[in-house]
Amino acid sequence: MPEQTALPVPAAGPVPVAGAAAPVPPAPAGRAGGPRRSARRHRWPVVVPFFTFLAVCFGLPAGTMVYGAFTVLDPESGASRFSTENVSGSLSGAYATGLTGSVELSLFTALLATVIGTLIAQAVVTSSRPALRGIVVSASGVLANFSGAPLAFAFIATLGTTGTVTQLFHLDRTGFSLYSFTGLVLAYLYFMVPLMVVTVLPALDGLRSQWQEAAASCGATRAQYWRHVGIPVLTPSLLGGAVLMFGTAFASHATAAVMVGSSQPLITIQIANALNGNVLVGQENLALAMSLNMVVIALLVMAVQIPLQRRSARWLG
Repeated sequence: MPEQTALPVPAAGPVPVAGAAAPVPPAPAGRAGGPRRSARRHRWPVVVPFFTFLAVCFGLPAGTMVYGAFTVLDPESGASRFSTENVSGSLSGAYATGLTGSVELSLFTALLATVIGTLIAQAVVTSSRPALRGIVVSASGVLANFSGAPLAFAFIATLGTTGTVTQLFHLDRTGFSLYSFTGLVLAYLYFMVPLMVVTVLPALDGLRSQWQEAAASCGATRAQYWRHVGIPVLTPSLLGGAVLMFGTAFASHATAAVMVGSSQPLITIQIANALNGNVLVGQENLALAMSLNMVVIALLVMAVQIPLQRRSARWLG
Protein backbone atom coordinates (compact mmCIF):
# COMPACT_ATOMS: atom_id res chain seq x y z
CA MET A 1 0.00 0.00 0.00
CA PRO A 2 1.21 3.48 -0.67
CA GLU A 3 2.51 5.38 2.29
CA GLN A 4 -0.05 7.94 3.66
CA THR A 5 1.23 11.38 4.50
CA ALA A 6 -0.05 12.79 7.80
CA LEU A 7 -1.95 16.06 7.44
CA PRO A 8 -0.97 18.92 9.75
CA VAL A 9 -3.44 19.50 12.57
CA PRO A 10 -4.45 23.19 12.97
CA ALA A 11 -3.74 24.82 16.30
CA ALA A 12 -6.61 25.35 18.71
CA GLY A 13 -8.31 28.69 18.32
CA PRO A 14 -11.10 30.42 16.46
CA VAL A 15 -11.69 29.23 12.92
CA PRO A 16 -11.60 32.07 10.41
CA VAL A 17 -14.87 32.56 8.57
CA ALA A 18 -14.87 33.37 4.89
CA GLY A 19 -15.74 36.98 4.22
CA ALA A 20 -15.15 38.10 7.80
CA ALA A 21 -13.10 41.20 8.36
CA ALA A 22 -9.64 40.71 9.68
CA PRO A 23 -9.25 41.55 13.36
CA VAL A 24 -7.87 45.00 14.02
CA PRO A 25 -4.84 44.98 16.26
CA PRO A 26 -5.28 46.98 19.46
CA ALA A 27 -3.85 50.48 19.49
CA PRO A 28 -0.72 51.05 21.49
CA ALA A 29 -1.32 51.90 25.12
CA GLY A 30 0.40 55.25 24.78
CA ARG A 31 -1.89 56.40 21.94
CA ALA A 32 -5.26 55.23 23.36
CA GLY A 33 -7.74 58.10 23.48
CA GLY A 34 -5.22 60.47 21.96
CA PRO A 35 -7.60 62.56 19.80
CA ARG A 36 -10.15 62.78 22.61
CA ARG A 37 -7.59 63.93 25.13
CA SER A 38 -6.25 66.45 22.64
CA ALA A 39 -9.76 67.85 22.10
CA ARG A 40 -10.26 68.19 25.83
CA ARG A 41 -6.88 69.87 26.19
CA HIS A 42 -7.79 72.48 23.58
CA ARG A 43 -11.31 72.97 24.97
CA TRP A 44 -10.63 73.88 28.59
CA PRO A 45 -9.31 77.44 27.96
CA VAL A 46 -12.77 78.36 26.65
CA VAL A 47 -14.35 77.96 30.10
CA VAL A 48 -11.67 79.95 31.93
CA PRO A 49 -13.63 83.26 31.69
CA PHE A 50 -16.72 81.52 33.06
CA PHE A 51 -14.92 80.09 36.09
CA THR A 52 -13.17 83.43 36.60
CA PHE A 53 -16.57 85.13 36.68
CA LEU A 54 -17.85 82.59 39.20
CA ALA A 55 -14.78 83.01 41.40
CA VAL A 56 -14.98 86.81 41.44
CA CYS A 57 -18.75 87.32 41.62
CA PHE A 58 -19.70 84.32 43.77
CA GLY A 59 -16.63 82.76 45.30
CA LEU A 60 -15.12 85.96 46.70
CA PRO A 61 -18.34 87.22 48.38
CA ALA A 62 -19.08 83.73 49.73
CA GLY A 63 -15.58 83.41 51.16
CA THR A 64 -15.81 86.86 52.75
CA MET A 65 -19.16 85.98 54.28
CA VAL A 66 -17.91 82.70 55.76
CA TYR A 67 -14.75 84.36 57.09
CA GLY A 68 -16.72 87.20 58.71
CA ALA A 69 -19.31 84.83 60.19
CA PHE A 70 -16.62 82.98 62.13
CA THR A 71 -14.57 86.06 63.07
CA VAL A 72 -14.99 88.20 66.19
CA LEU A 73 -13.37 91.62 66.52
CA ASP A 74 -11.96 92.78 69.83
CA PRO A 75 -13.36 96.30 70.43
CA GLU A 76 -10.33 97.39 72.44
CA SER A 77 -7.40 96.08 70.42
CA GLY A 78 -9.18 95.76 67.09
CA ALA A 79 -7.71 92.30 66.59
CA SER A 80 -9.82 89.52 65.10
CA ARG A 81 -10.03 85.96 66.30
CA PHE A 82 -11.81 82.81 65.18
CA SER A 83 -15.01 82.08 67.10
CA THR A 84 -18.49 80.66 66.70
CA GLU A 85 -20.13 83.42 68.75
CA ASN A 86 -21.73 85.05 65.71
CA VAL A 87 -23.22 81.79 64.44
CA SER A 88 -24.56 80.82 67.87
CA GLY A 89 -25.95 84.33 68.36
CA SER A 90 -27.70 84.21 64.97
CA LEU A 91 -29.49 81.03 66.04
CA SER A 92 -30.77 82.30 69.40
CA GLY A 93 -33.10 84.95 70.74
CA ALA A 94 -34.81 87.38 68.39
CA TYR A 95 -32.69 86.25 65.45
CA ALA A 96 -33.94 82.67 65.78
CA THR A 97 -37.47 84.08 65.86
CA GLY A 98 -36.79 85.97 62.64
CA LEU A 99 -35.43 82.86 60.94
CA THR A 100 -38.46 80.86 62.07
CA GLY A 101 -40.82 83.61 60.88
CA SER A 102 -39.22 83.66 57.44
CA VAL A 103 -39.44 79.88 57.14
CA GLU A 104 -43.09 79.85 58.21
CA LEU A 105 -44.01 82.65 55.78
CA SER A 106 -42.14 80.92 52.95
CA LEU A 107 -43.74 77.53 53.60
CA PHE A 108 -47.27 78.95 53.80
CA THR A 109 -46.99 81.11 50.70
CA ALA A 110 -45.24 78.32 48.76
CA LEU A 111 -48.08 75.92 49.53
CA LEU A 112 -50.78 78.39 48.51
CA ALA A 113 -48.93 79.48 45.38
CA THR A 114 -48.38 75.87 44.31
CA VAL A 115 -52.05 74.94 44.66
CA ILE A 116 -53.49 78.11 43.12
CA GLY A 117 -50.91 78.31 40.33
CA THR A 118 -51.40 74.67 39.36
CA LEU A 119 -55.18 75.05 39.18
CA ILE A 120 -54.87 78.13 36.98
CA ALA A 121 -52.33 76.43 34.71
CA GLN A 122 -54.54 73.35 34.38
CA ALA A 123 -57.51 75.54 33.43
CA VAL A 124 -55.37 77.18 30.75
CA VAL A 125 -54.12 73.85 29.36
CA THR A 126 -57.60 72.35 29.11
CA SER A 127 -59.14 75.50 27.62
CA SER A 128 -60.23 75.39 24.00
CA ARG A 129 -59.36 79.04 23.45
CA PRO A 130 -55.74 79.58 22.37
CA ALA A 131 -56.02 83.32 23.04
CA LEU A 132 -56.63 82.61 26.74
CA ARG A 133 -53.30 80.81 27.01
CA GLY A 134 -51.45 83.69 25.40
CA ILE A 135 -53.08 86.23 27.72
CA VAL A 136 -52.42 84.21 30.86
CA VAL A 137 -48.80 83.43 29.96
CA SER A 138 -48.07 87.06 29.06
CA ALA A 139 -49.71 88.38 32.22
CA SER A 140 -47.93 85.79 34.37
CA GLY A 141 -44.57 86.72 32.90
CA VAL A 142 -45.16 90.39 33.74
CA LEU A 143 -46.65 89.91 37.20
CA ALA A 144 -44.00 87.40 38.23
CA ASN A 145 -41.40 90.17 37.89
CA PHE A 146 -43.51 92.85 39.61
CA SER A 147 -42.24 92.70 43.17
CA GLY A 148 -40.13 94.64 45.61
CA ALA A 149 -40.77 98.26 46.58
CA PRO A 150 -43.15 99.06 43.65
CA LEU A 151 -45.41 96.17 44.66
CA ALA A 152 -45.35 97.26 48.31
CA PHE A 153 -46.35 100.84 47.41
CA ALA A 154 -49.13 99.51 45.15
CA PHE A 155 -50.54 97.39 47.98
CA ILE A 156 -50.26 100.28 50.46
CA ALA A 157 -52.19 102.55 48.10
CA THR A 158 -54.82 99.87 47.54
CA LEU A 159 -55.18 97.91 50.79
CA GLY A 160 -53.41 100.14 53.29
CA THR A 161 -55.07 101.97 56.15
CA THR A 162 -56.24 104.73 53.82
CA GLY A 163 -56.16 102.61 50.67
CA THR A 164 -58.80 102.80 47.98
CA VAL A 165 -60.18 99.29 48.43
CA THR A 166 -59.97 99.54 52.23
CA GLN A 167 -62.09 102.70 52.27
CA LEU A 168 -64.48 101.45 49.58
CA PHE A 169 -65.35 98.17 51.29
CA HIS A 170 -64.61 99.30 54.88
CA LEU A 171 -62.06 96.53 55.42
CA ASP A 172 -60.72 98.28 58.48
CA ARG A 173 -63.94 97.39 60.31
CA THR A 174 -63.32 93.68 59.75
CA GLY A 175 -59.98 93.81 61.51
CA PHE A 176 -57.96 93.37 58.33
CA SER A 177 -54.51 94.94 58.37
CA LEU A 178 -52.10 94.99 55.47
CA TYR A 179 -49.19 95.42 57.86
CA SER A 180 -49.47 91.91 59.27
CA PHE A 181 -48.66 88.31 58.39
CA THR A 182 -51.86 88.10 56.31
CA GLY A 183 -50.94 91.22 54.36
CA LEU A 184 -47.48 89.82 53.60
CA VAL A 185 -49.05 86.59 52.35
CA LEU A 186 -51.32 88.52 49.96
CA ALA A 187 -48.40 90.58 48.66
CA TYR A 188 -46.18 87.54 48.14
CA LEU A 189 -48.92 85.59 46.38
CA TYR A 190 -49.30 88.47 43.91
CA PHE A 191 -46.00 87.56 42.23
CA MET A 192 -45.59 83.94 43.34
CA VAL A 193 -48.81 82.59 41.79
CA PRO A 194 -47.90 83.89 38.29
CA LEU A 195 -44.41 82.46 38.74
CA MET A 196 -45.90 79.08 39.59
CA VAL A 197 -48.16 79.24 36.52
CA VAL A 198 -45.17 79.78 34.26
CA THR A 199 -43.23 77.03 36.05
CA VAL A 200 -45.86 74.29 35.94
CA LEU A 201 -47.27 74.92 32.45
CA PRO A 202 -44.58 72.87 30.63
CA ALA A 203 -45.18 69.93 32.98
CA LEU A 204 -48.93 70.00 32.32
CA ASP A 205 -48.27 70.20 28.59
CA GLY A 206 -46.13 67.07 28.93
CA LEU A 207 -49.12 64.96 30.02
CA ARG A 208 -49.99 62.97 26.91
CA SER A 209 -53.61 62.67 25.89
CA GLN A 210 -52.98 59.00 25.03
CA TRP A 211 -52.54 58.24 28.72
CA GLN A 212 -55.99 59.55 29.57
CA GLU A 213 -57.52 57.76 26.57
CA ALA A 214 -55.87 54.49 27.60
CA ALA A 215 -57.14 54.90 31.17
CA ALA A 216 -60.66 55.62 29.88
CA SER A 217 -60.57 52.57 27.61
CA CYS A 218 -59.72 50.46 30.66
CA GLY A 219 -62.78 51.79 32.47
CA ALA A 220 -61.02 54.34 34.71
CA THR A 221 -62.83 57.51 35.65
CA ARG A 222 -61.29 60.96 35.39
CA ALA A 223 -60.61 61.02 39.14
CA GLN A 224 -58.93 57.62 38.97
CA TYR A 225 -56.77 58.80 36.07
CA TRP A 226 -55.52 61.78 38.05
CA ARG A 227 -55.01 59.72 41.21
CA HIS A 228 -53.09 56.87 39.58
CA VAL A 229 -51.47 58.51 36.52
CA GLY A 230 -51.63 62.29 36.36
CA ILE A 231 -50.66 63.27 39.90
CA PRO A 232 -47.84 60.67 40.26
CA VAL A 233 -46.30 61.87 36.99
CA LEU A 234 -46.65 65.53 37.97
CA THR A 235 -45.43 65.06 41.54
CA PRO A 236 -41.72 65.81 40.82
CA SER A 237 -42.67 68.95 38.89
CA LEU A 238 -45.10 70.11 41.57
CA LEU A 239 -42.59 69.51 44.35
CA GLY A 240 -39.90 71.26 42.35
CA GLY A 241 -42.19 74.22 41.82
CA ALA A 242 -43.07 74.32 45.52
CA VAL A 243 -39.38 74.31 46.43
CA LEU A 244 -38.79 77.15 43.97
CA MET A 245 -41.66 79.12 45.53
CA PHE A 246 -40.17 78.56 48.98
CA GLY A 247 -36.79 79.86 47.87
CA THR A 248 -38.37 82.90 46.20
CA ALA A 249 -40.35 83.87 49.29
CA PHE A 250 -37.44 83.14 51.62
CA ALA A 251 -35.10 85.48 49.74
CA SER A 252 -37.59 88.33 49.23
CA HIS A 253 -36.69 91.48 51.15
CA ALA A 254 -37.81 94.75 49.59
CA THR A 255 -41.56 94.03 49.67
CA ALA A 256 -41.57 93.13 53.35
CA ALA A 257 -39.14 95.92 54.27
CA VAL A 258 -41.33 98.62 52.72
CA MET A 259 -44.68 97.17 53.86
CA VAL A 260 -44.12 96.02 57.44
CA GLY A 261 -40.61 97.13 58.36
CA SER A 262 -39.53 95.56 61.64
CA SER A 263 -43.07 94.84 62.87
CA GLN A 264 -42.82 91.30 61.49
CA PRO A 265 -39.83 89.14 62.49
CA LEU A 266 -38.09 88.24 59.23
CA ILE A 267 -34.46 87.27 58.81
CA THR A 268 -33.89 89.49 55.77
CA ILE A 269 -35.02 92.62 57.63
CA GLN A 270 -32.88 91.69 60.63
CA ILE A 271 -29.84 91.33 58.38
CA ALA A 272 -30.45 94.79 56.90
CA ASN A 273 -30.87 96.32 60.37
CA ALA A 274 -27.66 94.72 61.60
CA LEU A 275 -25.67 95.88 58.58
CA ASN A 276 -27.01 99.44 58.87
CA GLY A 277 -26.43 99.60 62.62
CA ASN A 278 -30.10 100.26 63.36
CA VAL A 279 -29.97 98.08 66.49
CA LEU A 280 -26.35 97.99 67.65
CA VAL A 281 -23.23 99.34 66.03
CA GLY A 282 -20.62 96.76 65.06
CA GLN A 283 -23.00 93.89 64.33
CA GLU A 284 -21.79 93.39 60.76
CA ASN A 285 -20.31 89.96 61.47
CA LEU A 286 -23.54 88.88 63.13
CA ALA A 287 -25.34 89.90 59.94
CA LEU A 288 -22.88 87.77 57.97
CA ALA A 289 -23.67 84.82 60.25
CA MET A 290 -27.39 85.27 59.59
CA SER A 291 -26.64 85.46 55.88
CA LEU A 292 -24.71 82.21 56.18
CA ASN A 293 -27.79 80.60 57.72
CA MET A 294 -29.83 81.73 54.72
CA VAL A 295 -27.22 80.37 52.32
CA VAL A 296 -27.30 76.98 54.04
CA ILE A 297 -31.10 76.84 53.73
CA ALA A 298 -30.87 77.92 50.08
CA LEU A 299 -28.35 75.15 49.38
CA LEU A 300 -30.69 72.62 50.96
CA VAL A 301 -33.49 73.93 48.75
CA MET A 302 -31.32 73.55 45.65
CA ALA A 303 -30.28 70.05 46.71
CA VAL A 304 -33.96 69.09 46.73
CA GLN A 305 -34.97 70.96 43.58
CA ILE A 306 -32.28 69.74 41.16
CA PRO A 307 -33.07 65.98 41.46
CA LEU A 308 -36.79 66.73 41.17
CA GLN A 309 -36.22 68.71 37.96
CA ARG A 310 -34.16 65.90 36.47
CA ARG A 311 -36.79 63.30 37.28
CA SER A 312 -39.57 65.49 35.91
CA ALA A 313 -37.62 66.06 32.68
CA ARG A 314 -37.02 62.31 32.32
CA TRP A 315 -40.68 61.41 32.83
CA LEU A 316 -42.20 64.17 30.73
CA GLY A 317 -39.47 64.36 28.09
